[in-house]
Amino acid sequence: MAATPQEVKKFINKGKDQVDEGLPGWFGTFADMMTLLFAFFVLLAAISTIDPVKLQNMADGMGKSVGKKKEIENQAMSLGDIQKAAQKMIEEMEKDSETGEKPVEVTTSPKGVTIGISSDISFRSGSAETKPEFMAILKKILPTIQESAFQIAIEGHTDSDPLPAALKVKYPSNWELSGARAAAVVRLLIGLGINPTRLEAVGYGEFVPRDRKNTELLSQDLVQKYNSNPQQKARNRRVEITFLAPRGGPVGRESTTEGEG
Repeated sequence: MAATPQEVKKFINKGKDQVDEGLPGWFGTFADMMTLLFAFFVLLAAISTIDPVKLQNMADGMGKSVGKKKEIENQAMSLGDIQKAAQKMIEEMEKDSETGEKPVEVTTSPKGVTIGISSDISFRSGSAETKPEFMAILKKILPTIQESAFQIAIEGHTDSDPLPAALKVKYPSNWELSGARAAAVVRLLIGLGINPTRLEAVGYGEFVPRDRKNTELLSQDLVQKYNSNPQQKARNRRVEITFLAPRGGPVGRESTTEGEG
């Protein structure tokens, strides 16, 4: 026999009295756990791309503020010290008369401290032969290299313009030209007394545009985007000297003397 409307209404009202309003009690704990897991993975992602130079500068600043920073006699220059020395060198340099900009730029990244030098003042056009002006800049950077103990990467970069047919006999592409320029700087540093075991030469051709953001996926279209005018191409023609951040513990002074080359 079917229930009457009055019985159905009475049954519904009775059920309402037996059920608590809102979400079940366990849901709050579950939501808290998911929030903590999300924060944990965000923290892991942030640590994986941390800038060691900014971290060092922050630690130095905090140490000074509480008066606990201690100098260690045999401690080599930190990446923060290298950045400050490079910035001071750049401040003392004069601006280029044509572009109005200084030919040297210092940047930091998870990779380390990078000193970028325009190839237009470093090398003759289409050549790996250095200009006298470049040696003058290199000698200003030399004391910082000598006082530090980091590995040094010399990286050659070009714009996206293909090389003229006359140059392709010696440099088939921008890869070879950028690599030859990096190797030329390595030879100069060895001649100035830097231990060759600290050095490495890398050629990137046109495939690492200077102003590319880390979040942008590298592609041929992106390379052309950052080589779309003469100003961008001039910025991409460069040699970079990078003090590489160590993957292990802190870096101390080398116990061996620098090689004679």
